[in-house]
Amino acid sequence: MHSETPNETHYHYGLIGRAIAYIDSAVEAQPNLDDVARAVGLSPAHFQRLFSQWVGVSPKRYQQYLTLGHARSLLANRFSVLETTLSTGLSSPGRLHDLFVRWEAMSPGEYAAGGAGLHINWGWFDSPFGPLLAMGTARGICGLAFGAEIGAAAAEADLRARWPRAAFHHNPEALRAWVASALGQSGACNLVMIGSPLQIKVWEALLAIPSGHVTSYSEIARAIGSPRAARAVGTAVGRNPVSWLIPCHRALRKSGELGGYHWGLPVKRALLAWESARLEAR
Repeated sequence: MHSETPNETHYHYGLIGRAIAYIDSAVEAQPNLDDVARAVGLSPAHFQRLFSQWVGVSPKRYQQYLTLGHARSLLANRFSVLETTLSTGLSSPGRLHDLFVRWEAMSPGEYAAGGAGLHINWGWFDSPFGPLLAMGTARGICGLAFGAEIGAAAAEADLRARWPRAAFHHNPEALRAWVASALGQSGACNLVMIGSPLQIKVWEALLAIPSGHVTSYSEIARAIGSPRAARAVGTAVGRNPVSWLIPCHRALRKSGELGGYHWGLPVKRALLAWESARLEAR
């Protein structure tokens, strides 16, 4: 079996990212295979093989997952009742779309100190969903942000503001293995989270939603024992500093609408479509 070189991986992440962005931007027009292949500069046959290899389904099938009706279909057919699945503590490993995520919460003192004394490495990486900003300590990843919609400067400022007193170091090599595990959807990835007690509970509940499935803000509120706190839950979901790995994109409104997404709704649609494709391929 052919094993990709680092340069091929870098190229393919960018190419698939461009293809997904093009399909999403033209979803109403339903572009055909030739249109999408032309947009990324490949022959239709080559593009079909590459896209199916990375996403798991054909470009045409992926288009169907990007429609607004897909969110309502997810709620009807793949709704997660979290109260029956939230049975493990913070120290337990959670399985997330073929990725073993081991996570821990920072201490209350670290939270209150605003990251004082923390040394946080950061760097930008390619992903199928656009530029990905990663931040992490020696203990694990503490921040992941997508910059395609909000821009690199805004994404960096957003994550830095979570730990205003930390020392930041541009050192992507310190994070590369964890990011590769996350993007490759295999291996192990350590997370270290800092947040209020409510936020930690909400983020733990998000980890219990299987890939390719969704839940609602009100369901999360019930699962964490605060059934009247749906609005506060929505705020905590939006404050999740680790996109993709802690899957806030899997939280929808009860109406079937996507709701908000901190890093941009096109990214949320792409994430949900990607996961549906991977689930179908399995």
